[in-house]
Amino acid sequence: MIYKFFEIKKKNLNSFRYFLLYGKNKGLIEETIEKDLKPNLPKNIINYDESDILNNTDFFKENILNKSFFENDKLIIIQRSSDKILRVIDEIIEKNIDDIAIILISETLEKKSKLRNFFEKNKETICIPFYEDTNQTLGFIVQNFLKKVNINLSQQNINIIIERARGDRNNLNNELLKIENFCKNKSKIDMDDILKLTNLSENYSASELVENSLAQNQKKTLNILNENNFSSEDCILILRIYLNKLKRLLRIFSEIKLTNNIDQAISNYKPPIFWKEKDLVKQQLKKWNYNNIQYLISITNNLELQIKKNPSISIFLLTDFILEKALNTNNKT
Repeated sequence: MIYKFFEIKKKNLNSFRYFLLYGKNKGLIEETIEKDLKPNLPKNIINYDESDILNNTDFFKENILNKSFFENDKLIIIQRSSDKILRVIDEIIEKNIDDIAIILISETLEKKSKLRNFFEKNKETICIPFYEDTNQTLGFIVQNFLKKVNINLSQQNINIIIERARGDRNNLNNELLKIENFCKNKSKIDMDDILKLTNLSENYSASELVENSLAQNQKKTLNILNENNFSSEDCILILRIYLNKLKRLLRIFSEIKLTNNIDQAISNYKPPIFWKEKDLVKQQLKKWNYNNIQYLISITNNLELQIKKNPSISIFLLTDFILEKALNTNNKT
């Protein structure tokens, strides 16, 4: 059966022992397991990776059926689950073993996935999809946290924290914990504190690099490249920032079609654009058009694949790409 993650809180799950949780939102998956599933499941937990079971399936099944390691009720959590584990799980369910529960965790599963289809259609199993957190969702988490610990932050600082989380509530919770600990010894917290606490000061130059490249500020782009010693690991981060900024431009272009007003479209954008970025965004909108941005998204995705395949030349590939866009060469219209 299919459930949305928020429905689990309202359901009586005592009669269910088999769960499939899939999706990219690892933070929400972990939170759901800890808060909503574990309280109703056996306390003795055994963690497996799918490969451990597949490499020794007979041993795994024998220990379950013979209960050699299962004197008490057990909760089995299987990470990185795929269609390959389905035959084993199906056999266990058919045996109707009443003293174990199983949670399978997987990343994105396509609609044609046999494992997903099995858990969706079987009345004895529960399938829960998890999608990436939106900035709005992360914003709610921040607001609830600030209210709970009685800390005041400006919307600008809240936006910085959300951006630093990069769509992952685990990252967000880590940053909020730093802020809470910091505020125990200090009554006020400003933007400089936020940047230092969240380690954003290092990534800020990466964001600035992307903004100026898209605005085609050639001198500024060159200065940032020359003044920063980016590593090969930074290349993927910079490309992810690039993609986020491109997607933002697409949404603003769509808003411009409705309002026919650049300033209003920028002001209406959610989450709000930092005041010091607005002129850069306006400059970017004048340098590119909707088709340009769509094409850039495509080649940015392709570049990420190239960098992952060729990490030894990642900095060269990224620098060439950034400068090419800053100089407005070879752009497709």
